[in-house]
Amino acid sequence: MSIRIDRVVTRGGDGGQTSLGDGSRVGKDSLRIDVLGALDELNAVLGLVRAHAAHSSKPATAQPETQSERELAALQNLLFDMGAELCMPEGPKAQRVKSVEDTVVLELESWIERMRADQQPLSGFVLPGGSLAACWAHMARTQTRRAERQLVALAQLETINPVLLKILNRLSDYFFVLARYFNQNGQSDLLWQPRVSAKAE
Repeated sequence: MSIRIDRVVTRGGDGGQTSLGDGSRVGKDSLRIDVLGALDELNAVLGLVRAHAAHSSKPATAQPETQSERELAALQNLLFDMGAELCMPEGPKAQRVKSVEDTVVLELESWIERMRADQQPLSGFVLPGGSLAACWAHMARTQTRRAERQLVALAQLETINPVLLKILNRLSDYFFVLARYFNQNGQSDLLWQPRVSAKAE
């Protein structure tokens, strides 16, 4: 599909409204736009994860892309696919947009299990932290959960593809194991240390 964008400044949203894929106008504070914005924010965070992954997984000399880098690139494109589907409300024109299929969920699960198999067993709750790449992976995980909550709210009001909810649920798991991957497969994870009360000392 060829896409050409001739203008960036359109002034069409100056009044607080924007266009959906079918041409209808909605307020920029509408729930559907909120979901699209959350996916966009998540995609921006993924760009940071990819940048840090490129530096943390190999030396400065040119090397082939790692598996995680290829996966992150695929995920950024997937988020655009999800946005394209969500920007088209239910109706005749919605049939022109290809729905994201359940096979994506299975692929995500295989990626999760591949990384998890090499990781240290969990011995406590993991704090967001460690390497810069791990920190950004945790940020992506929390951003995914926010997008998921907003999509759940939209699904209660409008018809959406249920596969999109499954994807966001799996994506959160993916970013958790990815963060552990960036922390030497869990060896340098930061674990929660519950506060000891003064009475217990």
